[in-house]
Amino acid sequence: MVEELISSDGTTPRRVADAYVQALAQLDPLTAVYLGLNPEDDRLPDLSPAGAEAAAELARHTLAVLEEVERAGVAEDEAERRCARLLRERLTAELAVHAAGEGFRAIRNLGSPVHNVRDIFTLMATETEQQWEVVGRRLARVPVALAQFRETLAEGIERGLLSGPRQVTTMVEQLGEWLGGEAPGGWFGGFVGKAPESLRAGLVERAGAATAAVADLRDWMRDVYGPAAADAPDTAGRERYGRWVRYWTGADLDLDEAYAWAWQEFHDLLAQMRAEAEKVRPGADPMEAMKWLEADGPAIAGAEPAREFLQGLMDQAISDLQGTHFDLAEPVTRVESMIAPPGSAAAPYYTAPSLDFTRPGRTWLPTLGRESFPVWDLVSTWYHEGVPGHHLQLAQWNYVADRLSTYQVSIGGVSANLEGWALYAERLMDELGYLTDPGHRLGYLNAQMMRALRVIVDIGMHVGLDFPADSPYRPGEPVLPDSAREFFGLYCGLSAEFLDSELVRYLGMPGQAIGYKLGERAWLRGRAAARAAHEARGEVFDLKAWHMAALSQGSLGLDDLVAELAAL
Repeated sequence: MVEELISSDGTTPRRVADAYVQALAQLDPLTAVYLGLNPEDDRLPDLSPAGAEAAAELARHTLAVLEEVERAGVAEDEAERRCARLLRERLTAELAVHAAGEGFRAIRNLGSPVHNVRDIFTLMATETEQQWEVVGRRLARVPVALAQFRETLAEGIERGLLSGPRQVTTMVEQLGEWLGGEAPGGWFGGFVGKAPESLRAGLVERAGAATAAVADLRDWMRDVYGPAAADAPDTAGRERYGRWVRYWTGADLDLDEAYAWAWQEFHDLLAQMRAEAEKVRPGADPMEAMKWLEADGPAIAGAEPAREFLQGLMDQAISDLQGTHFDLAEPVTRVESMIAPPGSAAAPYYTAPSLDFTRPGRTWLPTLGRESFPVWDLVSTWYHEGVPGHHLQLAQWNYVADRLSTYQVSIGGVSANLEGWALYAERLMDELGYLTDPGHRLGYLNAQMMRALRVIVDIGMHVGLDFPADSPYRPGEPVLPDSAREFFGLYCGLSAEFLDSELVRYLGMPGQAIGYKLGERAWLRGRAAARAAHEARGEVFDLKAWHMAALSQGSLGLDDLVAELAAL
């Protein structure tokens, strides 16, 4: 695909970027499913070392094509230059991670290659027999994909590139959950239980083979990989961490400045939480108030009523914000609340709509075996995951894909931009008066505190920093995983199970967790600069127009985000 474009007349960076998306969708079926492309494709990603190298070679070739196109001088307008800059930065960051061998130790509690294999099935269409036939053919390939992943991990052992013990233990536990469940045949058996009766027998057989492959991988990770990784470090170190920070944020950040800034945020948020806790329970400190809300505050009984509550929350937000703070096209207004499959990480998450909107955007609530769902922290979380958070940004990107490039609105996304917008969305709802209930607002402040704590513990653990002199917890002592977990638990009012999962997540995805708060900082700085520029010109700052322009510019890394937002 890329080779064809390089020799055609009028080739531009945006055409190169879209050619890359099409080529990657052919190479990686997960990309195709995520975007809603190639619906008849029944393959799974090649999780072997050869598969990773093929993707890297495509990236290298695309960069070479881009360089030739730019030398030809066809990228004269700003839209083309912006796309070229993003494509170059993203592919370069991805290749740096690949060259460091990170794929050989890709064990983590969410977003690993194994999680992606299962997630493909949750994103596939299953309305017709023909669609179920595609599911069945893809299901038959699960044992091969898991064997390829095992091959990659085995080579990682040989190279001395291993995940830390906490990642291994957690994934072994998660795979065990996939094997259990209410339906025979584990998660895959339950998934095919809703298939047409005419296809059920064959699908059940293939689900059984997939489940057996999960069991084999679980046992190998427990008995072979686990002992090999027993002495592997859980943390990354400054050099490896810096490489991942560039990957997740699109910037080479000053980590020491970010660490110091996060401590300022910590102290400010703690003061606000103390004031709000007094409104929830007079005389209570924040942790006491949040424990009361969790145990005795308003709650929803049952997973399905909780799902319905969250759907109503998003529907109401769309109804209220449409025409006042956003101007949304009809496809963007559709979003579904879902229950996450068992064996997921503890954090809620969002999946974007397909490019053609035939699959809507979806929020996912992990139940973790619970039957009661306190609402104090759900409200702000669903403003983050759904509306006006991830859903409005990613659905709007899809809606304007024809004005930009498919790459800029999909796989070129930068985590810190996405998570920064979603955290900004929570703050926006607070600014608009949607979090006046003391419990809901304490939940919002706790979510902000969690993101500030993420910057502190993530940078602190991986880079090897100390708790500062003004820390209320162990000043002057190093930030180690166990002390980071204790510190987190003292100042974040979420469950122990959630915080345990979070710590494993941070250790397994170095640099990703800092993008929320630092991304929000970039969005707020960009908005403030845009407002100041309008007022300096004697103009009224139109927040709705700014929101829509900001959500219609596609992906940007933090290197570029503030300047681009300020110019709107």
